[in-house]
Amino acid sequence: MGIAIRGYAARSSDMQLRLFGFERRSPRPDDVVIEVLYYGVCHSDLHGARNNWGSAKYPMVPGHEIVGRVTAAGADVTRFAVGEYVGVGCMVDSCQACRPCRSGLEQYCDEGATSTYNNLDRHDGLRTYGGFSEQVVVGDRFVLKMPEGLDLKAAAPLLCAGITAYSPLRHWNAKPGSRVAVVGLGGLGHMALKFARAMGTDVTLITRTAGKEDDARTLGAHSVVVSTDGDQMAAVKGSFDLVIDTVPYKHDINPYVATLQTSGMLVMIGHFGVIEPPLNSTALMMKRRTVAGSYIGGIRETQEMLDFCGEHGIVCDIEMIDIQQIDAAFDRMLAADVKYRFVINMASLKNDAA
Repeated sequence: MGIAIRGYAARSSDMQLRLFGFERRSPRPDDVVIEVLYYGVCHSDLHGARNNWGSAKYPMVPGHEIVGRVTAAGADVTRFAVGEYVGVGCMVDSCQACRPCRSGLEQYCDEGATSTYNNLDRHDGLRTYGGFSEQVVVGDRFVLKMPEGLDLKAAAPLLCAGITAYSPLRHWNAKPGSRVAVVGLGGLGHMALKFARAMGTDVTLITRTAGKEDDARTLGAHSVVVSTDGDQMAAVKGSFDLVIDTVPYKHDINPYVATLQTSGMLVMIGHFGVIEPPLNSTALMMKRRTVAGSYIGGIRETQEMLDFCGEHGIVCDIEMIDIQQIDAAFDRMLAADVKYRFVINMASLKNDAA
């Protein structure tokens, strides 16, 4: 027998999320059972529930920015104890044998990492369901320790937005003396500003929208460039060692490539898909510039990120909502009407009749 669970699920791409009863697997010896307390709402949840990527399997229980409390641990679990606060991000398993997995890069698993929801468990073939629910059951290798002192509510989005912004900064060696630009001020962008500042870099926000300077400086930016202002963009041509592009939709990246120094790097972390208009390779070749992509982070690096946040007091700027408000939150996300991440209080599920 599995564990009877209540959560919120999308039953089709055009229906609102509603109460859904389902079963979690019976815990295995290496499993941790977690009472979900809070979870961040990611754009991926919206895209998944509405089948924007064409891969949705219904009913779907979204949610991969999970913070909770351990309620049980299998016989083989040694790193976690009942009562501890823990986190679960975008993955709950991987093959553990391929070269990326052995290198701590489970997100790039050659066989494909097992997603927290809308995927199949690689051991029993059962559907994975996410954090929009009372409990999750996760193998201990994919559970993370929450540092003491962090606001658990505001820490929930670190499990996706946080690591997505942190990983490229670490991989491309952002450090004191580096000149870093962050393109876009949303869930990813506001975290990239905080991390880049804490790493000691000189950080600039590039945004299409004037009037964001006060917010950007509060979040860590030293300066702000409005990308629709030709003079401002010309002034930063050839300026940056690293540009983190957080924009989640198709857009012209050529103007941002032009802001890179010789041997500079632009990393895309927001948009999945075709680059349109096309990238002009001349700007790359003549200055040995590079355009790359980065996707979340491995478990080891995610724990490093959480510990960094604990050391520096970094959390997300959030707006708390009840689970019953999720569809309205999705609509507000599409309108960029949140600063900068929604977080759901799981206690609100109790307001739904059994």
